[in-house]
Amino acid sequence: MNGPAHYREAERLLSIVQSDDTRRLHATDVARINGLAQAHATLALAAATALSGDMDTDTAAAWSTVAGVKPS
Repeated sequence: MNGPAHYREAERLLSIVQSDDTRRLHATDVARINGLAQAHATLALAAATALSGDMDTDTAAAWSTVAGVKPS
């Protein structure tokens, strides 16, 4: 999963929590979905931050790989 995919998944999970369907879910399930959304948002932010800074070639290549993009 790359940075944009993490962002989209965070949005998807948050839309579940914000919907009226959460009334049918147990509070622990809502908390779990919220936690997963936060984790995906954090990973999206890490990918965006890592890809925007100045870094050596090896570090840039490593971050590009984990972010799911080709190094520039």
